[in-house]
Amino acid sequence: SFFRDLPPTTIYQRRCFGLMAWVPTSPADVDAYLDSVSREYEKFHLAFENHFWSTKMNLPGCSVDELTRTKEEYEAYLRDPKTLSELQSRLKAAEAAGLVNGSQRKVFALMEKTFKCYGTPGGEADGIRTEITKLEGDLAMARNKMELGYIDPHTKVFQKCSSQLLKVKMNTSSEEPLRKACYEGLRTIGPFVAPQLGELVKLRNRYARKLGFVDFYDYKVTQAEGFDKKTLFGILDGLEEQTRPLSKVALEQLAREKGAFAVLAWNRGYVTAGESTREKDPYMPFSEALERWGRSFEALGINYKGSTMQLDLLDRFGKYSNGFCHWPQPAWRTASGEWIPSRANFTSLASPNEVGSGQEALRTLFHEAGHAAHMANIDQRSPFFSQERAPMSVAYAELQSMFLDSIIGDAEWLGRYAFSADGHVMPWALVEKHLRATHKYKVLALRSLISVPYFEKALYELPDEQVTAERIQALADEVETKLQGGPAPLPLLFIPHILADESSCYYHGYVLAQMAVFQTRRYFLRSLGRIADEPRVGQALTEVYWKPGSGEPFLGLVAKLTGGPLSADAWVEVLKQTEEEKVKQERAAYDEAVASRATKPVSVELGMRALVVHGDQVLADSLADGGFLGACEKFRQYLKQAYPPSAAK
Repeated sequence: SFFRDLPPTTIYQRRCFGLMAWVPTSPADVDAYLDSVSREYEKFHLAFENHFWSTKMNLPGCSVDELTRTKEEYEAYLRDPKTLSELQSRLKAAEAAGLVNGSQRKVFALMEKTFKCYGTPGGEADGIRTEITKLEGDLAMARNKMELGYIDPHTKVFQKCSSQLLKVKMNTSSEEPLRKACYEGLRTIGPFVAPQLGELVKLRNRYARKLGFVDFYDYKVTQAEGFDKKTLFGILDGLEEQTRPLSKVALEQLAREKGAFAVLAWNRGYVTAGESTREKDPYMPFSEALERWGRSFEALGINYKGSTMQLDLLDRFGKYSNGFCHWPQPAWRTASGEWIPSRANFTSLASPNEVGSGQEALRTLFHEAGHAAHMANIDQRSPFFSQERAPMSVAYAELQSMFLDSIIGDAEWLGRYAFSADGHVMPWALVEKHLRATHKYKVLALRSLISVPYFEKALYELPDEQVTAERIQALADEVETKLQGGPAPLPLLFIPHILADESSCYYHGYVLAQMAVFQTRRYFLRSLGRIADEPRVGQALTEVYWKPGSGEPFLGLVAKLTGGPLSADAWVEVLKQTEEEKVKQERAAYDEAVASRATKPVSVELGMRALVVHGDQVLADSLADGGFLGACEKFRQYLKQAYPPSAAK
């Protein structure tokens, strides 16, 4: 009873001394043990995530050393064989006493699965892992502080800007020389990261092989998805083969309709969508993005169950170059029924006066806040179900965010939420123009998406002696040419995911998730008739996809909701739709949306506290500023002062 009464913070220490005596006398003893493991996990998770956020946001006082230390302590806890052996012995003792119920057994099973994901043989493997963690931290900080920009084609003066802004300008500028200059700016990332990336690749492969895997990619996909690299690429190869002829036709049509210049990397985005993106801009301003996201999610029936969300939306030097959402505090429910709401941090890189910034902000808000909604609604007996690392499926996590960000491209959503400052809805003619400009080229986005896993597969399959900075850059070019028909609009070495441990060998999850997105969309459109402003969508997502967390397999959840096994059929079906079929379908949805558009609500209740921050400065707080809409208004006022219209470019 002495050991049973020790506070949770001492459990790990006592385990290290081998003091393992435990004899449960009631189901409450089992509950107390499981809660103590959850609290212990929570402590390591929270310490690491706080430093993850501060370094990624480049906050004053942030420390890569502290990030490395807390990550190593976090992983040391997870991979310690004593952690797993204690759990197994406790389960055995509880089962012998006949005190384990189904709910408790489910928690034991996921905890065991998690610890097994991180288990190592110790010794050299642990040393390699520590070396990897330090090198990743150093590379991340160097990449954050890299001076990016472009050479102005008119003045020949270097203009500093982030990778996100380079991408926006390349897709929306009407001047080809400027688009090319921005593309060349993005291309400078490859030579900068390749030397350290090469060292990481070799270390990661050494680590994975010590654990018995073919290579690091095989290790990552097996841990996250539950099947090996060979199985994964059996799935992706089928999709690649199905879409190869569609991609060839799309590129040929692009060159025929727009001219040979249109297929060049720096021109593709602009010639297929740039003009309509610019014309759509007045109807989707950045200043309204936050409120429109909140209103739309509320209308979908999405609630954050008491969460606190911190949103760092604006671009600045030194900030991580991609949007993301992490959860320092995972949501879970204790044995007594106490609800522990999530706390989420998410970021984007908006430049409010840039053309297209509002559209990009909406995509990011729907995507990252989609992640946050998913994690906030995982209602299980431990944070092990609601943490985003293995054994949580990458595809499962990304399905939720990608499904929600798909909605803002729908004519039915535009008819409800895209309107100008004077209240005019985006006209059908503009919606149709964008559809006709982009639909036939949607397959190019798919090919861009699958290029990343094929690149990382080839990268980790290189013999060590070939893993050089020069070979890495050449390999990226080869994969771009093979999968995308030439240099890619977004160079593969621009993709930040490949550098970080938690997101390397991850992109296949977006591909599998996108299959599920189209399958889920098809299910809702057939069964409910619409998606936007349909609260039954939020209800189904919450109950079927979100609530179980990592407790149920991704493939099983997709089949449970949609009624069929995961396949690419729904995705390819949309890609094969003719332009006229797509326009007819979207016109009907648009007309219905405009006719039924409701007046703006006087309040928005999402069940959360929203803090809009810029670095360590709080710009708006729904708790202090009169609710969500009050926070949106305060943020708008800040934007007017910090980004006056006269500063627009």
